[in-house]
Amino acid sequence: MKHKPKTLVILSPGFPSDEADTPCLPAQQVFVKAINRNYPQLRVVVIAFEYPFRRDDYCWFDNRIIAVGGWKDGWINKFQTMRTVWKLLNKLRKKNEVIGLLSFWLGGCALVGKYYSKAKGLPHHTWILGQDARPGNRFVPLVRPTAGDLIAMSDFLAKEFKKNYGIRPAHIIPNGVDASLYGPAPAVRDIDVLGVGSLIPLKQYELFVAVIHRLSRILPGIRAVLCGKGPERDRLMQLIEKQGLQANIELVGEKPHAEAIGLMQRTKILLHPSSYEGFSTVCLEALFAGARVISFCDPVGSRVANWYIVAGEEEMTARALSLLQDSRLRFSPTPVYTMDDSAKKIVELFNYSETKT
Repeated sequence: MKHKPKTLVILSPGFPSDEADTPCLPAQQVFVKAINRNYPQLRVVVIAFEYPFRRDDYCWFDNRIIAVGGWKDGWINKFQTMRTVWKLLNKLRKKNEVIGLLSFWLGGCALVGKYYSKAKGLPHHTWILGQDARPGNRFVPLVRPTAGDLIAMSDFLAKEFKKNYGIRPAHIIPNGVDASLYGPAPAVRDIDVLGVGSLIPLKQYELFVAVIHRLSRILPGIRAVLCGKGPERDRLMQLIEKQGLQANIELVGEKPHAEAIGLMQRTKILLHPSSYEGFSTVCLEALFAGARVISFCDPVGSRVANWYIVAGEEEMTARALSLLQDSRLRFSPTPVYTMDDSAKKIVELFNYSETKT
């Protein structure tokens, strides 16, 4: 009988459309590559429910990606997507020894993963990654997860999920950084303040503009860069023009992941004014790039070196000003978590290991 390769199946709302699509879910990309690096004998298959917006079966860095191109509005369309994924899982099991299913976010992926794994006697875990822990997640009563099914990306998300749904995830496994993405640090950090993220209301980048406006009164030559794309771009441009900050704030659009990290290595402070955050990869990457981080959200409930948690715009401004005026400030990498460690902890939940040669 032909040997069936051991395979981990990941269910995700989306995945990069090709190897050049680095801005798409960079943390999830780094996670899959970390599995590949640490478990070379384990195959990974990703089933992407929605993005890319096409039906396709393609190779991404030697991993098989199956794009369903579904999950459109309406329960009929969603049911059809779930039915398609169920059939795909049956086909995969005929040619692979599936060690289990891992769902990104507690949503439609977790719904299929929970009931397919239950029907077939497979392990299934859901990685709670952010807004799926907030109130009003209609999939929680449908999935009916147990604590052992759930992995929270941070202490904050575990507490949030417990508060909103009465279940505390049994596992807390953070995301992390990939040190191989970092080149040599430049001799000069020519960006005073950086913002990186989607330009959406949740991220509150109007506060980024407001803080830079306050700082520019004391530091007229301050240079800030905002990296990202989204529906808030035009409004932010208007705010920048209204405050006369065209010489201080540059909107550079969305950048490939490696370029975004390069910007962090040129940066003194990453400003992250998001109103809600599970465990921002951007903050971890900026710390590893040697920058200081200022944010409203505290994902771990304990002090992380060079990461400052503030309560509002005024405190954010004051902290940034004190850092920028500190002539003794030095910038060296602050490692917090690596994705290699996170990948190992998650794969271990599926009782899989490899013999090192």
